[in-house]
Amino acid sequence: MRAEGLVWGAVVAIILYVAWRVVHPLVTPLFFGFVLAYASYPLQRRLSLRLGNKRSALVISISALLVGGFLTLYLLLVSVQVVMSFYDSVVEAFNWLLTLPLPGDVLQFLQNFQNQVVPKIADYLSEQAFSLPSYLLQLLVFFFTYYYALAYGEDIETQIRALLPEKNRELGEEILMSVNKTLSALVRAWLGLNVAKGILMTVGFIIFHVSDLYTAIVAGFLTFAFSFVPLFEGWMIWLAAAVYFAIKGAYLHAVGIALYGFFLVSPMPDYTIRPMIVARDAELDETLVFIGMVGGTWAMGLKGLIIGPIVLNVLLVLLKEWKKFTESSHQPSASPQGPSSHPQD
Repeated sequence: MRAEGLVWGAVVAIILYVAWRVVHPLVTPLFFGFVLAYASYPLQRRLSLRLGNKRSALVISISALLVGGFLTLYLLLVSVQVVMSFYDSVVEAFNWLLTLPLPGDVLQFLQNFQNQVVPKIADYLSEQAFSLPSYLLQLLVFFFTYYYALAYGEDIETQIRALLPEKNRELGEEILMSVNKTLSALVRAWLGLNVAKGILMTVGFIIFHVSDLYTAIVAGFLTFAFSFVPLFEGWMIWLAAAVYFAIKGAYLHAVGIALYGFFLVSPMPDYTIRPMIVARDAELDETLVFIGMVGGTWAMGLKGLIIGPIVLNVLLVLLKEWKKFTESSHQPSASPQGPSSHPQD
């Protein structure tokens, strides 16, 4: 019997390992498919009253695909120009620095740094360009995940609640409630702050006369889109503008747009305003949210920005439950009263 249990345990472990290897390349589109479905579920609930779950989910998914596809195509065309301009600006900036009357050691350091950084940027851009088929496959997985999560959201919730053990159902319900509250706060803060960053970047481009109104609007849209990508964020847009001004000799404008972008667009709002918004909506400590966001992003990339605070919030719930358990276990039980030794009158 023991040998049979070991065999079945080994089989289950192998199956789980192979299943993880199969799903691992698609974890990111699966995760964000569920997150976007969670954010869209209030709309799905209202629309399903008229069309039904599957039809309303199909309408929302196709609408999101059309709008997202158009924006992605437009973003791709504009991003190519912006990235190439950014690459040229980096090269020009290094060439300009090398023409300054600096000490020989500093010039040698800049030359070596240029020889290492510029080829790596070119290799990264080429790698991203050849990764387009992979992105399309992930987009397809994301679309189907988004649709099925919307269409069968109630069934998924029912199955999750059915997995809760009867003995600790109250704790399980508390964990689900904390996850729901934290995820809702993160999604609202994420979307709202990214929209604000895009608007502020447009305003900044207009204030510092970086470009005309149309290009400023494009810069704001790119800031909003790149804010979902940890590697780029919004700093790439204001940095390109600052480098452009520095090359033209407008150092005051370069410093101005750099300070404006750093404190109002990225990265300062990501580490100050966003944790405050999430902490307020989720009723959490700001430091806990800050550590969860930074550590989660560092460990797991973009999805860690959401997973990190959720995991720490669940840990906090478990610690509170453990504290209650230890306090109840150490509490002395009331001893039964024995018969009185005094005679009754």
